[in-house]
Amino acid sequence: MVKATRPRQQGLAATAARWHGARMEAPTPETVAADVARINADGFVVVDALLSPAEVAECRAALGPELAREHFGRNPFEGLRTQRVYSLPSVAPIFARLVEHPRVLAILDAFLAPNYLLTAAQAICIHPGEAPQSVHYDDSFYPFPRPRPAISLATIIAVDDFTLENGATEVIAGSHRWGDDLPDGTVSAGDFAQRSRFGHGTVGEANTLMRAAATPSAGDPRLRPTVMPAGSAIVFLGTLWHRGGANRSRAPRLAVSTQYCEPWARQQENFTLGIAPEIARTFSPRVQELLGYSIHPPFMGHIGGLHPKRRLADD
Repeated sequence: MVKATRPRQQGLAATAARWHGARMEAPTPETVAADVARINADGFVVVDALLSPAEVAECRAALGPELAREHFGRNPFEGLRTQRVYSLPSVAPIFARLVEHPRVLAILDAFLAPNYLLTAAQAICIHPGEAPQSVHYDDSFYPFPRPRPAISLATIIAVDDFTLENGATEVIAGSHRWGDDLPDGTVSAGDFAQRSRFGHGTVGEANTLMRAAATPSAGDPRLRPTVMPAGSAIVFLGTLWHRGGANRSRAPRLAVSTQYCEPWARQQENFTLGIAPEIARTFSPRVQELLGYSIHPPFMGHIGGLHPKRRLADD
């Protein structure tokens, strides 16, 4: 033991008023060094009390209306008893603040190139009866051979306590160093087929139907649950093999996940289209850059030869 819905976009007045709340505390150099050393050794680190009880409560309250819609996953990987809420920065200001949490950014600075991007920001609510997810690693869709440095890093932040019974994330320590051989019961990018829905097959869209994959053994000794209280988080490399656990409890298990990628890699979520400019204007400059309103030298990300932040300028 290791110690889909469309976001609701808030009114501009409420968003701007709450954005300028208390900033999250910066870590000491010694704390960052310890975090980085643990990730290098195991592929992950568990961070106690990343969020305060008040911030956890704010996350829960903001997600309440989204989760009330009870939209569940479309396949076993998403989770047939799992709810996901995407583009979290547009849902409430707490999530925009969370995206630039200084302790997380300090870790990212050690593993990713400058100008790295936010690639995904979602809430994950695993309901009772959900089966264990297939074992996978997050950046398998970047087609580079392993072992290799991670192209992305992720956080999973507990909004509810993570327990042995309610679907705590399960990780395989040291698996970030594995090669390309796929263990039994794993899922990779190749398990998601392409299906054309436009024209005569010249334009494709990722299929939501996953090809069948064997379920890992529930007793696999390599998988260790991340048991942690609400407000704590696991931060891990995109090359670490892991899965969401089965929820055998009587209550849902809610978490928030932010993922970040190298500045030259394509993002999973298209935030510049998914978050309205009038909402993005209320975010801090750093959050805007993480969303994609940035340039990676010499000119990756420009719009007509100009900096994309010009799109956020007030008319």
